[in-house]
Amino acid sequence: MTTAPDRWHKWLMETRFGGDPEIREQYLATTLYPVRDKVLDKAGLRPDDTVLDVGTGDGMIAFGALDRIGASGHVIFSDISQDLLDYCRTAAEAEGLLARCRFVLAPADDLAEIADASADVVTTRSVLIYVKDKAAAFREFHRVLRPGGRISVFEPINILMGGRNPDRFWGYDVSPVAPLARKVDALYDSIQPPGDDPMTDFDERDLVRLAEQAGFPDLSLELQVTVKNSKKPARWEQFLRTAGNPLIPSVAEAIDRTLSSDEAAEFSAHLRPLVESGTGQERMVVAYLTAVK
Repeated sequence: MTTAPDRWHKWLMETRFGGDPEIREQYLATTLYPVRDKVLDKAGLRPDDTVLDVGTGDGMIAFGALDRIGASGHVIFSDISQDLLDYCRTAAEAEGLLARCRFVLAPADDLAEIADASADVVTTRSVLIYVKDKAAAFREFHRVLRPGGRISVFEPINILMGGRNPDRFWGYDVSPVAPLARKVDALYDSIQPPGDDPMTDFDERDLVRLAEQAGFPDLSLELQVTVKNSKKPARWEQFLRTAGNPLIPSVAEAIDRTLSSDEAAEFSAHLRPLVESGTGQERMVVAYLTAVK
């Protein structure tokens, strides 16, 4: 692995959690592990299956699959980050699982290194939100599956999470400093234009449509919508070090790039008590899609 991990590795291991290992472990236990288990439950794994985990990241889904499919089952770890594949390979070797694993550097919409009809299951977790050509990704999922093969897909539906509310920043009410919040939001919008970026250019109906168009005749979708008018209190420095996804700067970096020192002080003076007290709103919309070839 390189001494300077790429942005995907750095985000998954550090900036997603503000560089706080304790927060990472809490989030894994309360949020990500339940998602992993549900994706795998819906995949209908069987002994001896070959599972292709697309956008494997740190291997959470893939290693969970290895635990379920028995000693003769295999998992293909696929990702666009060589650093993350190296991380997974090291972890697999440490656990004595390397013989049951394969590692492929590939994007979700071009799995050319995976042979036709060579997998029993394709899994993803928060992968299509980074893929512009989602139709191509679904065609690839269909191509690599054997007859009767299954996909189990989890995706956040960001377009249904409330959009860009000028009076809220990360769910916190910033109406008293809305002009400053808009400056910071403008930086994020310049990097990921709302409605055009892959994160916000689809909803759950598109997932169903694309799966059908790719050739999946039998499918099911479960949509979960959660709105909470409170947030978990967070340490201010940890919040500042946090980035919402691998493609955007941390909160601190965004503030530094968009606000003067006086503006940053005013913005922080308003926002910090809300962050530290958890006075905000959380909106989450996610979809679980399963389909059979």
